[in-house]
Amino acid sequence: MKVNVNDLVLVQGMKDTKVTLARWNQAPFKAVGPWALLSLAVALSLLASVYAVARLSTPDGVMYVVPGLTGPVRFGDWVHIMIRNGLVLSLHALACVAGFIAGSSLPLSASSRTGFSRWVHEKAGPLAIAFVMCATAFSLCTQAYVLGGTSASLAEQLGTTPGIMLIGLLPHAIPELTALFLPLAAWTLASRKGRWSELLAATVVTTAIAIPVLILTSMIELFVSPELTRALIF
Repeated sequence: MKVNVNDLVLVQGMKDTKVTLARWNQAPFKAVGPWALLSLAVALSLLASVYAVARLSTPDGVMYVVPGLTGPVRFGDWVHIMIRNGLVLSLHALACVAGFIAGSSLPLSASSRTGFSRWVHEKAGPLAIAFVMCATAFSLCTQAYVLGGTSASLAEQLGTTPGIMLIGLLPHAIPELTALFLPLAAWTLASRKGRWSELLAATVVTTAIAIPVLILTSMIELFVSPELTRALIF
């Protein structure tokens, strides 16, 4: 009986994922710890970049509505936050899946092919990895630019400085960004060690960790950070 190579790739991928999850389950902090530290470092770097851009930006005069600070908190505000963060987490998780496909599945599939088909499968992996790296760098730069400009305008609206305003946002911003960058941190560390077969498992674990953290930080963003910001300003 002839077995489809794609079926073999899928079976191997599931096997690698189960083995990886079983190994991590024996020492969860050893696996998650490095991801969390790298993700935290990225989050702090992004916040520092936002502050730098805010300091250099000219306020645009737009009046922003900040739930809990310049306006009442509504259920729709929580939904908006969860959708926003859910989209970002989904993109980062997909990058992790793409790393698994490019670094693990495609080479296995290429080994059974010949000619042009083999060449395509061999080149697709490195190109996909390069694309994920470029897309991630572009995303970080864009976020720093947009959030920095918004922070400058909002600080002027509230009659304070970008630094004071950002301090008020730290209770939710740091854990929120750390959770959002967990899949990318796992992708980065696995790629450096060539452990592409672990990335599907990493996607599952990092997403499972991030979702409850994001639910908690959304509540902090609506009910804690505004009060801290108000106390710092007034």
